[in-house]
Amino acid sequence: MDPHAPPSRPPSLLIVDDDVGFVHAAAEIARMHGYDITIAGELSQAMHRVRQRDFDLALVDLDLPDGSGLSLLQDVDNERTRAIVVTGKPTVESALASMRKNAVVDYLIKPIAPDRLREVFEACAQHRRTAAPRPPDAWHDMVGESDAFQATRRMIEKVAPSDASVLVHGESGCGKELVARAIHIASGRHGPFVAVNCGAVAGELLASQLFGHEKGSFTGAVSRHYGFLEQAAHGTLFLDEITEMAPALQTHLLRVLDFGCYRRVGGHVDLPVEVRIVSATNRDPLEAVASGRLRDDLYWRLCGFAIPVPALRDRGDDALLLADAFLAELNARGGTQHTIETTTRECIRQAPWPGNVRELRNAVQRAYILADDDQVRIAPQAMPQRALSESSNTITFAVGTSFEEMERHILRKTLQHFGNNRRRAAAALGITTRTIRNRLARERGLADEEAN
Repeated sequence: MDPHAPPSRPPSLLIVDDDVGFVHAAAEIARMHGYDITIAGELSQAMHRVRQRDFDLALVDLDLPDGSGLSLLQDVDNERTRAIVVTGKPTVESALASMRKNAVVDYLIKPIAPDRLREVFEACAQHRRTAAPRPPDAWHDMVGESDAFQATRRMIEKVAPSDASVLVHGESGCGKELVARAIHIASGRHGPFVAVNCGAVAGELLASQLFGHEKGSFTGAVSRHYGFLEQAAHGTLFLDEITEMAPALQTHLLRVLDFGCYRRVGGHVDLPVEVRIVSATNRDPLEAVASGRLRDDLYWRLCGFAIPVPALRDRGDDALLLADAFLAELNARGGTQHTIETTTRECIRQAPWPGNVRELRNAVQRAYILADDDQVRIAPQAMPQRALSESSNTITFAVGTSFEEMERHILRKTLQHFGNNRRRAAAALGITTRTIRNRLARERGLADEEAN
């Protein structure tokens, strides 16, 4: 097997044959070429296998105990699997029928010389190495195959048809807004999806933007303004960074959830509204309640159903799938056929990605722009570094970790230790609260740039 083959997984082979001697010989040769081998001795067993997963190569015998191998070819994804028909009883009819199947690339007659099998296995492995990765299928603009991602997807599918308020929580950059959009789309609600970042709008302006205002209600209110609640009628209102909303405004939002009505700023009439509220936070919701950032009564109304969104480091090889999807988008826009270089794929898999999916997208875009040829590369030293070890009060860093990355870890850890109290954290670090505020604002600004 070529040592430069992508390390994500070995090429996969399905052998569908009840001839034990042929199966043993073919499997031995394939194993020497690094294949992951699956064997099926019956048609029904083979059909079950191809419905469970895709294979890079399939050797399919025509004469099986419970039917013809031709039936299996209808279930093979011919964009992903190279299928080769093998038979010890060749006829013109079977050859013609096989060739009419788009999935078939060859027709071999037993006995097959070992050298011919080696050629077949090497050709498929070579094709897999050189072919641009097929972008993974996206589900509501989300990509993943890990157990953690699939668990999140199942929760979305369960809660979407209901009217329950949903609280989405997870680290920054992990895709909380995409989860909210997926809930809206899967719900079938005919109103729009309206998103507002509660941490990006000053408290005195958020009330007007959320509830709207009447003409003359304050200086500059030259006309009636319809707020986000009205704009999202019969749809979904997504409140990101809900823990950044001022406590006084949380009280008004609680009334909307309790009674289904609201009042514009400067208004005197309660207005009914039918809207689903999906909120999100990158804080631990119960810690936010304990620290007073989120009213406990509002929390229980927002959290009709909670969806934790896993960090990218907890999603196995999803980072590679996402990187391929991001690169496919860039290739489509740029009319290119770039692929991710082998060592870069390994770096992507092992990196901790503290900025999660958002950080990964930015890294792939930067590498794409800097690519000198069709190979997209990210130098290992440019990848995010993970602290070697971490306890409740200490962090140990690997040699070579950048100052910026260490600063990020130390600031996060210190804020966590002091319950996000910036004044106490600043005193412990020997800096000002303004420095902390500027650093957090800079990280948020970079995140917003990456999202765009």
